[in-house]
Amino acid sequence: MYPIPETAPFGARVPAYLQRLEHALNTCLPSAAADPKRLHEAVRYACTGGKRLRGLLVYATGETLGVEPELLDPPACAIELIHAYSLVHDDLPGMDNDDFRRGRPTVHKAYDEAIAILVGDVLQTLAFGVLAKAGVLDAEQRVLMIG
Repeated sequence: MYPIPETAPFGARVPAYLQRLEHALNTCLPSAAADPKRLHEAVRYACTGGKRLRGLLVYATGETLGVEPELLDPPACAIELIHAYSLVHDDLPGMDNDDFRRGRPTVHKAYDEAIAILVGDVLQTLAFGVLAKAGVLDAEQRVLMIG
């Protein structure tokens, strides 16, 4: 799907890993066209942008340990979802009350506070769901990642 040239230094492989991670995120996020549309649109909005550093660290660690990239997709995706959730909740009026994140309005400014709370909740739940449903891993491995 996304060939990773094994002989190149990790920095040269970053674009392929980013493409792989974006595909994994796009696959696990709900469609903005699915009901409730406004919530799902806001979930996708919250996950747009960013450097994906945490996901890249998952791939780098896995590569160092000799783990196949397809086994790393679920944890890389999950850690990005958890990070997005933490940012959405941190930006809320009751916390930092930030107006902008990544150069655009925060979720609670672009939508509203109630939607932002739900977006964070959805992202956290999705992250654990991605790990729980990771068919490339056996049940024990999935439980260990969640726990």
